[in-house]
Amino acid sequence: MATAAAALTARARRQIQHHFFAADAVRPDRALPFEPANNFERRQFEMMRRLGIILEPTPGKYWLDVVAYDVELRRRHRIVRTVLLVIIAILVIGILTGFFTMPK
Repeated sequence: MATAAAALTARARRQIQHHFFAADAVRPDRALPFEPANNFERRQFEMMRRLGIILEPTPGKYWLDVVAYDVELRRRHRIVRTVLLVIIAILVIGILTGFFTMPK
C-alpha cells in the first residue's frame, strides 16, 4: 500500500513538473494557471508552493523556480542515498558478525 502511494506521489510530482517545463513556465513572465487533476497532485502542488518551488506572481498564475526545484531534488536524493548506505552498512555488519547465518 505504501509503495503504491509513493508511486502515485512521484507520478503527481512528475506531472506537475512536466506541466510547467512543457509550457516553459520557468520565469515569472511565463506564469500560467494550474489546476491539480487529483488529490495527489493537489498535495504535491501545495507542498511545492510551501517550499518555494512553485511561485505565484499574480493570482491564479504560477511558475516553477528551476533552481529551487533542483535544490529540493538534490535534497531528496541525498536522503535516499543516506538511508540506502545505512541499510547496506547494517547488512555488511550483520554478515561479518555472522548474524545472518543459518542455524545448524
